[in-house]
Amino acid sequence: MDIKSFLYPKNEVSYLMTSSNMKEAMDKLEASHYTAIPILDDNGLYFGTLSEGDLLWKLKATPGLGFDTMHEIPVVSIKKRMKVECVAISADLDDMLALAADQNFVPVVDADRVFLGIIRRKDIIEYYTRNIAD
Repeated sequence: MDIKSFLYPKNEVSYLMTSSNMKEAMDKLEASHYTAIPILDDNGLYFGTLSEGDLLWKLKATPGLGFDTMHEIPVVSIKKRMKVECVAISADLDDMLALAADQNFVPVVDADRVFLGIIRRKDIIEYYTRNIAD
């Protein structure tokens, strides 16, 4: 078993670009039903992850910011309260499992840090539950 076995590929993952704004982030989170979403740069490199909490704290900390002005706030300017670590596709399974213990998903990148997809903690738990029960 390796990391590739758990990969939920980029073409099936909702993500934001570094050029996105707060309104776009809110809309994409709502549409995808995610609580956090990866951010990629223009070259497809993993930049970070933005959470619902990050958006909420930004809204609270910015006087005058409302739903009608969120489009003015770039996602890259929003403070990330939690650093979501990524894992290389070639890493050991144990490295990925250690990250998944603390994150809802683990972003997966290649050797050049190009985003390949995510590994969802839900899929890991389901896999191990099936195999322990069998």
